[in-house]
Amino acid sequence: MKLELTLDRHSPVPLYYQLSQVLERAIASGELKPGDKIDTEVEISEKYGLSRPTVRQAIQALVNKGMLVRRRGVGTQVVHAQVRRQVELTSLYDDLARSNHHPKTSVVQLKVQGADEVAANALGMTAGDDVLFLERVRFDGDEPLAHMTNWLPSDLLDVTAADLEEHGLYELLRRVGVQMRVANQRIGAKAATPREAKLLEVRRGAPLLTMERTAFDVTGRPVEYALHAYRADSYAFETTLVER
Repeated sequence: MKLELTLDRHSPVPLYYQLSQVLERAIASGELKPGDKIDTEVEISEKYGLSRPTVRQAIQALVNKGMLVRRRGVGTQVVHAQVRRQVELTSLYDDLARSNHHPKTSVVQLKVQGADEVAANALGMTAGDDVLFLERVRFDGDEPLAHMTNWLPSDLLDVTAADLEEHGLYELLRRVGVQMRVANQRIGAKAATPREAKLLEVRRGAPLLTMERTAFDVTGRPVEYALHAYRADSYAFETTLVER
């Protein structure tokens, strides 16, 4: 493990935190890749002149974040880097592609069906009206990341499973002239159902982040209602707060 490590020993920021940030940036940038084994606590201590408790605390911080894992007989390895996404009106597919990840999609369902009451209310329709229903699992490389369900007016988009496997939904909408303008969005959390656990390859009851969104185009028409669930060990929402 060869890292550019500069620690400020006069800073009020603890050394363990500085070290953990260096390792986290290396994982996020791909300098340390999933499966890579990092040096032992003793090796890092000796290489960088740090105490073992400092190194142990830095490593444990990343274990707690799900970025490193300790394996008996193997050592400490990098696991899949967590995807961090700004809370903006963007497509997960586009965000992954822009941040040098490798989005893949498995289409579970694609059909026209009658809207239930919740989806109909969100889209300004009547329950039972036809909607295009999409159910997909989004992968980052080979790692399942999100379970996504979307409802759209049935006349909005003519799309195939192959289209959805190769492109993000918002890209496909832009191609037919639909421009997203604003959305109402709610972020929450839930425990994985048995079906979600199977699709996302997590244990039943594992924590998932959730996002519920109703998006509107430039004319103010509701064009998408979405319910997404994300693996909490691989995904996080980020936002910037400004004091008023």
